[in-house]
Amino acid sequence: MVNSMRSLVGAWLIPVITALSRSTLRSTSTSASSAQFTIPAEADIGAQLIANIDDPQAVNAQSVCPGYKASDVQENLHGFIARLALAGEPCDVYGTDVDALTLTVDYQASSRLNIQILPTFTDAVNSSWFLLSEEFVPRPESGGATNASDLIFSWSNEPSFNFKVVRKATGDVLFDTEGTVLVYENQFIEFCTSLPEEYNLYGLGEHFNQLRLLKDANVTMYTADVGDPIDSNIYGQHPFYLDTRYFKTGNSSERAKRNESNASGQYTSHSHGVFLRNSHGQEVLLRSQRLTWRTLGGGIDLTFYSGPTQADVTKQYQISTVGLPAMQQYSTLGFHQCRWGYNNWSELAEVVANFERFEIPLEYIWTDIDYMHGYRDFENDQHRFSYSEGAKFLKDLHEGGRYYVPIVDAALYIPNPDNASDAYDTYTRGAAADVFIKNPDGSLYIGAVWPGYTVYPDWHHPNATEFWSNELVLWAKNVAYDGVWYDMAEVSSFCVGSCGSGNLTLNPVHPPFLLPGEPGNIVYDYPEYFNVTNATEAASASAGAASQTTSTGSSPSTSTAYLRTTPTPGVRNVNYPPYVINHVQTGHDLSVHAISPNSTHSDGVQEYDVHSLFGHQGLNATYQGLLKVWSGERRPFIIGRSTFAGSGKWAGHWGGDNISKWGSMYFSIAQALSFSLFGIPMFGVDTCGFNGNTDEELCNRWMQLSAFFPFYRNHNVLSAIPQEPYRWASVIEASKAAMQIRYALLPYYYTLFHLAHTTGSTVMRALAWEFPSDPTLAGVDTQFLVGPSIMAIPVLEPQADTVKGVFPGVAHGEVWYDWYTRTVVKAEAGANTTILAPLSHIPVYVRGGSILPLQEPALTTREARNTTWSLLAALGSDGTASGQLYLDDGVSVTPNATLNVDFGASHSSLHITTTGKWKEVNSLANVTVLGVKKASPLVKFNGKQMSTVNYDSTAHILFVGGLQEVTKSGAWAEDWVLEW
Repeated sequence: MVNSMRSLVGAWLIPVITALSRSTLRSTSTSASSAQFTIPAEADIGAQLIANIDDPQAVNAQSVCPGYKASDVQENLHGFIARLALAGEPCDVYGTDVDALTLTVDYQASSRLNIQILPTFTDAVNSSWFLLSEEFVPRPESGGATNASDLIFSWSNEPSFNFKVVRKATGDVLFDTEGTVLVYENQFIEFCTSLPEEYNLYGLGEHFNQLRLLKDANVTMYTADVGDPIDSNIYGQHPFYLDTRYFKTGNSSERAKRNESNASGQYTSHSHGVFLRNSHGQEVLLRSQRLTWRTLGGGIDLTFYSGPTQADVTKQYQISTVGLPAMQQYSTLGFHQCRWGYNNWSELAEVVANFERFEIPLEYIWTDIDYMHGYRDFENDQHRFSYSEGAKFLKDLHEGGRYYVPIVDAALYIPNPDNASDAYDTYTRGAAADVFIKNPDGSLYIGAVWPGYTVYPDWHHPNATEFWSNELVLWAKNVAYDGVWYDMAEVSSFCVGSCGSGNLTLNPVHPPFLLPGEPGNIVYDYPEYFNVTNATEAASASAGAASQTTSTGSSPSTSTAYLRTTPTPGVRNVNYPPYVINHVQTGHDLSVHAISPNSTHSDGVQEYDVHSLFGHQGLNATYQGLLKVWSGERRPFIIGRSTFAGSGKWAGHWGGDNISKWGSMYFSIAQALSFSLFGIPMFGVDTCGFNGNTDEELCNRWMQLSAFFPFYRNHNVLSAIPQEPYRWASVIEASKAAMQIRYALLPYYYTLFHLAHTTGSTVMRALAWEFPSDPTLAGVDTQFLVGPSIMAIPVLEPQADTVKGVFPGVAHGEVWYDWYTRTVVKAEAGANTTILAPLSHIPVYVRGGSILPLQEPALTTREARNTTWSLLAALGSDGTASGQLYLDDGVSVTPNATLNVDFGASHSSLHITTTGKWKEVNSLANVTVLGVKKASPLVKFNGKQMSTVNYDSTAHILFVGGLQEVTKSGAWAEDWVLEW
């Protein structure tokens, strides 16, 4: 949910007041009965730093540092170990140079090579070095051998230590540090590699931009509580990239130059992956034929994945390193509705009733921080969200086959010691267990978030997860929730430093910015072209925005003098490191809108070293808590905002605080595809936009697009106009049409999730990954695939009734069928095809060679799972097709029974084979086969002639109905064959 509010219309900073004055602003919390102290806006303004990449005075470490020399090589079964020593005088440019390093080269598996360069722990400085614990992020096990590897590591000392990683099969150099020096200091590490002239890199998240990383991009990785600014670091940290290289067929040693007009299939491609296991703030600088990787500490722990396809790389990364994605409950694939501004249980009941009234599917209803008592976790406001009224609402909701998810924030309120009625049992229990982060002097670190001054669970404390789990269990006794929305875990604070220390008698306090809807921050923003479609309303909003900007006054002035720090030998300046990353927050200060880097964990580790892991560890704690809430029987459902490599083991992710603009919808596709690479397939965005007001056209198109994202939720900001899909007639039409397809495909989605959970495959896929021999697809992120078989081509701009799309593979006989007409698409190879797409219509296509199991759409997934089955078989150009289906109870962590069904079609027949003990009682209603060139008048099911048969010889569509009678015991109760 919203946090920094800077992206909203109007000034986000309130007029400056002194630290001890009281504001006349009142909290939106009903717990505040008198005027409430507002944290001064200046409390969230830190030092003014200049990012090194923008600093003309910044020293280029490559030009002044000596690098290292390797010696004392000791080979072993899996690789070798060597010593690295400084090759000259220390440069100490952004820290203290490390004299001695240890290089370990480990051929962990045939497809995986690990390279570690770590300080040699022989002195007091290096022995205190922070290296990422396997407790936080496990390391892959070793077990490979040099001669069995797909990759070759070589090194040289000329002119200083450098190394190469080469693909053995092709000789292609994947990583090459020759011509550069290794820089290794206590607050700065830098290494470089050459890149092909025309490179295709993906990943290095989390960012809000195009899918393929731009040349000359500066990619910062450091978790930040901020909206969705383009090209800046945001909520998660994923130091992993996919590198895809195209080669002309028959000449694998010659790298192909991009040829946008080429669609003749004269190319092949190889992909590999690179992961840096490091949690410090990082920057990757992409330049012409060069990648420079910089971190603020830690170690070099690089793993290479040989691929050679994107699918191989993704599986190798997940299976060996970060873990496989959590299996989602079947119900979570339904539609989710939320907003910041649902004020009580009655409003939620009304929303649910409206979805039923307009016959729009709804599975989950969510609440933002409105339900909380004073914005406190694990406590409901008993005036508006009482436990007794909630119990009735949730009982009715659950009986109707629907579910409820509330938000839970990362920080916890600390009570006012002068107010006996301000007790907060969650804090009391946590304080007794001593599980909160401290200041360096051992006092509590007290920041500020929604409830006021707050403390933060210390996930390094051995009892912190147990404490958090217990709070979830206790709360579940009062609120029968069905999942957790874990927010603000970047980790966020609305002030710099331990601002609550000495100020607790002011609690609860108001944030240092105006909430949406408060005077001075009325939401007047609308999407592009709103002035065309709604001229009168747009003029009124524009006048209101102009008046508001004038009346709110100016923001506090900030110094234009930049703070520069220089290294002190042997000492780390964690609050203001000598190297300044291009951090998104004001002044690039790591303390702004976050807890300070010098805040300290129970094991002595400073936040500086583990900042980007807070959300990751909090997701784990929440996962363990939900296992206890449901006694280990129900799969935890968690959507988190701040993630790290491996967070997908526990949770899904939503795209954060986007904006109700067409650009936000456009970039959501690339964001979703990136999280497919990161192993977090349960991804979606705030459909129709979060910040600002949406409008009918944008919401129409966005509800269509998000219907094909794995996580499908509508959510918007406090005080903006309501945007439930039933608010506009055309959005009702668009939503229902798109949901008809999604809900029919739920068995397909569920099967894809099972495959992701068990094999590391992806759910949403870029065209380039599925068609690796076509370099023209390398940058396509305006359309996408769901699994291998469904392609969506959404409209992503206003005032359009057509969209251009490409149909990959047609030059090689690939066939695409229109979902709606079931007919073959006539498309030219390598060309953009203009497709009719009037409002409320999203073009969707089925790939030839696919067999899709379908069920009837319904208002809930429970109802949908109780409908009859059908099969859609889309034959490829060779007359064959295949598919699969996975079923279980949809809920259990370890299902008692499962079912796998394999579908195959060839030689004018379609057959299934089944394995497993899950009993699917719903019968098969019909089978539709597309691309049937010729059909016999006698169509048989297991040898029995069928009477309900229709064959369209023009469209080449065969329909066989009336199959309920021959599948009474269940569609997949036994193997069968259909012949035509």
